[in-house]
Amino acid sequence: MSAKSCKGKEAYPHLFSPIHIGNIRLKNRIIGAPTSPSMISTEGHFTNEMIAYLEEKAKGGVAVVTYGEGIVHSATGKSHNKQLQLDSFGVKQGLVEATRAIHNAGAYANIQLSHGGKYGGLASVGGDQDTCAVAYGPSHEITPAGEVLEMPKEMILEIVESYKTAANLCKDCGFDLVMPHAAHGWLFSQFLSPVLTQRKDEFGGSLENRARFLLMALDAVREGVGPRFPIEIRLSGDDLTENGLNMEECVKVAKLVESKVDMYNISCGNHEDPDMFCRTHPSAFYPRGVNVYLAAEIKKHVQKPVACVGSLNDPAQMEEIIATGQADIVELGRALLADPYLPTKALTGEAEDITPCIRCYECFGETTKTENIKCTVNPLMGQQLIERYGRKPAKASKKVLVAGGGPAGMEAAVTLARRGHDVTLVEKSDKLGGNLHPAGAAYFKTDIRRLCQVLEQRVQCTGVNVVLNTEVTAEYIKDFDPDALFVAIGSDELRPPIKGMDQPHVIMAIDAELHPEKLGQKVAIMGGGLVGAEASVSFHHEGKECAIIEMKHAVAEEVNSFYRGGLMPEVEQSATCYTDTKVKEIIPQGVLCEKDGEEFVVEADSVVCALGFRAPYAKVDELCDLVDEYYIVGDCKNVGQIYQAINEAYYAALRV
Repeated sequence: MSAKSCKGKEAYPHLFSPIHIGNIRLKNRIIGAPTSPSMISTEGHFTNEMIAYLEEKAKGGVAVVTYGEGIVHSATGKSHNKQLQLDSFGVKQGLVEATRAIHNAGAYANIQLSHGGKYGGLASVGGDQDTCAVAYGPSHEITPAGEVLEMPKEMILEIVESYKTAANLCKDCGFDLVMPHAAHGWLFSQFLSPVLTQRKDEFGGSLENRARFLLMALDAVREGVGPRFPIEIRLSGDDLTENGLNMEECVKVAKLVESKVDMYNISCGNHEDPDMFCRTHPSAFYPRGVNVYLAAEIKKHVQKPVACVGSLNDPAQMEEIIATGQADIVELGRALLADPYLPTKALTGEAEDITPCIRCYECFGETTKTENIKCTVNPLMGQQLIERYGRKPAKASKKVLVAGGGPAGMEAAVTLARRGHDVTLVEKSDKLGGNLHPAGAAYFKTDIRRLCQVLEQRVQCTGVNVVLNTEVTAEYIKDFDPDALFVAIGSDELRPPIKGMDQPHVIMAIDAELHPEKLGQKVAIMGGGLVGAEASVSFHHEGKECAIIEMKHAVAEEVNSFYRGGLMPEVEQSATCYTDTKVKEIIPQGVLCEKDGEEFVVEADSVVCALGFRAPYAKVDELCDLVDEYYIVGDCKNVGQIYQAINEAYYAALRV
């Protein structure tokens, strides 16, 4: 093999060029951005699951793996229910095991040094249990979540010292970089704010005074780690809030700290501001790289390397960012959950196989809900500890029939083929993808369209025999005579017995999503779940006037709060929402509704039925009764989201 055989270095020469940060040499320009799922013990220590999660990112080819939000002063700064506490007795063992695992897998280890400021003592997005006894912030304030006391100078000095101690601890435990966190509305971000900081001492008033706490902490960190040890700082390029700094002020802060740091990580927004969360962690309603311009602006004014963030997923876009001088380094968060091996795939010429993050926020939602992590498109996420030891190959190759070519069927077929089975995938329509096609039809769903393309390509590359325009029936199974059968035939749209459903202006949701040209100007959507809510945004984008009719108290009630936070502002701009409202009849003029005992008409030229789906249990039973070894996956097992389809299919395929 040639000494230079990596195709990615030709396609992405800037992305895969080295760079020196302090005393280390990064092998490429890709860093695993700071993430901090809740796989932390109640003592504030790394669990084995967390270590395996970090280790896999290193295996995937990034230059640096960063753990997010290690708390330096737990008594005042712990902002999440379960958070790494760097001042907790016994924390060292997990840190050492993590850095060794990262190093052994070929990457440098980085850790964020953080303090929640006032959110240490307030119920917040990240934490509502075991909060600190008192909330301390830059100034006294009364908030809906509770009272905030002005942080005394003695406490400021104590916290400064804790940054030194934590930085030294992390260096001793094998970390190669540290990253003081001065963005996203946490401690230093609060002190920098001209609105939140009203104190009259040397920490209030001018920007230089408001930055004093941060500058002192950076000096302490440097003292803790010594000269040339890399210090990365996370700053905002613009807080984009009334409480924070604008771009011009953020540039000034970057220049103030330049002599004390070795590189910048430029983000934006405020983690605890619901309106800003989906910009800090960009939702599908923003273009990929939406926050890169902030790093580009900072880079104009400083000499140290600058890293950018912003839901980056495409190596070609990353290459362009670096080649055009917008940033020196890209940092990837959710992209590495969807596909930890993104860097290696780009390097080896397999960029087309990168699993795209679809920006659904299930990773955030799972951390809040179960203190674990999962990914809609990556069934291994959160399972790295088990996967570390590998899977035994199939004992024997079997002839497997997969009925249905949606996401569950494709994932099952690919996994089965990779394990050595002889797989035939049969789809009744003229193309693979199933409900990924209507789900990806909206203008903001390019991520889902890309996911469908990746799965289709994998089906082709793994040698699966694909049969289209054919329905799997009992006769087909008898003739095929499989050793094992996968039933992945999807679900049926609910068409409830509402009077007037046979009216010519009624259209089912899937048909409407795929063919919005069939809709009139005024559209009434029956059903305000995820399908109906997203459809309203899509139809409004096509120039339609939309209304949503929902029996529940809220629209998109079942959606995780993080995705819902980005979705609902779009829905509110796109549709009139009638909640707690019952559909009584569909009439030529629209939909006759009832709310609080009163009837009224929602006028519409087209009525879209988005009232859910139901598994075809009778058909599933008919097919499964014909074979001894069968597996039911996806919506035909229980109607769910993409996560359930892909996850169930992958693990079922491992059992064959």
